[in-house]
Amino acid sequence: MKALLVVVVLTINLIAFTSPAARAEPIPTEGSALFELHCAACHPHGGNIIRRGRTLKLAALRRRDLASPEAIAEIARHGIGQMGGYEKELGDSGDRVVAEWIWQQAQNAWIQG
Repeated sequence: MKALLVVVVLTINLIAFTSPAARAEPIPTEGSALFELHCAACHPHGGNIIRRGRTLKLAALRRRDLASPEAIAEIARHGIGQMGGYEKELGDSGDRVVAEWIWQQAQNAWIQG
């Protein structure tokens, strides 16, 4: 019985503390972390330090027909213009996770970002 308990505890710890890169699907709360790691250097608080008009603000996304998580995920994956894609860095579904987070931030005028 004691051995079974040890196995259960070890299994729970393994699942709970597996690194995000090792998981097949990032959890939704990772959007902020993925953004900070891969996007924030050029897009602090939804801005853009390279090209002023290419922000992640809602008006700019709408103006460029990118007003959806799907459109944002496509750019995160493959890039656009001078921005390269981050498909490998974001993993299997990280593009969708970070795009959902970006879309939420845009809807909230990046107040939380």
